Amino acid sequence: MKKYCKYLIMLLLISVFSCQEKPQKPSNPVTKNEMKNSMETANRYLLNEEEEDIKNYIVRHGLEMTSTGTGLRYQILSQGSEQRIEKGEKVTLEYEVGSVAGDLFYSSENDGLKSFVVGEGGVETGLDEAMAYLHRGDVAKLIIPFHLAYGLHGDDNRIPEYATLVYTIKIIDQ
Repeated sequence: MKKYCKYLIMLLLISVFSCQEKPQKPSNPVTKNEMKNSMETANRYLLNEEEEDIKNYIVRHGLEMTSTGTGLRYQILSQGSEQRIEKGEKVTLEYEVGSVAGDLFYSSENDGLKSFVVGEGGVETGLDEAMAYLHRGDVAKLIIPFHLAYGLHGDDNRIPEYATLVYTIKIIDQ
């Protein structure tokens, strides 16, 4: 009896799997060029939306920002010393970082000072880039587009995907 049950189960399985439709290839597969064009269109849309958000933020807050070739924007709110920050030097910041929508993600008051060595990574590309335009003791406002910040995925903590960051920083003169 057990022998017949095994054969019956095998026959049943064979008939079930043989009756299923085989997946068909799409009749009109998307070409690499079409995919590339679609991705470029989506990226242009995202960049245009981000640019509008940045411009609206600047107008709302009455800022007069300088724009770099990468898309970073900065404004020195208060001059510090005349000591420029050089690549390879350690900097320490008091900071608040939020979004152009007004959300606050991190602050030195709640999360401690931020220290890093300029040019060695470990921080947002836009924050590292900004150091080339600033001096020790400066207080500045930075707007960092998402491609110079945490990009498509955010920081997996408080900063969401595609977030344009707004930093207010004070470079501690040490």
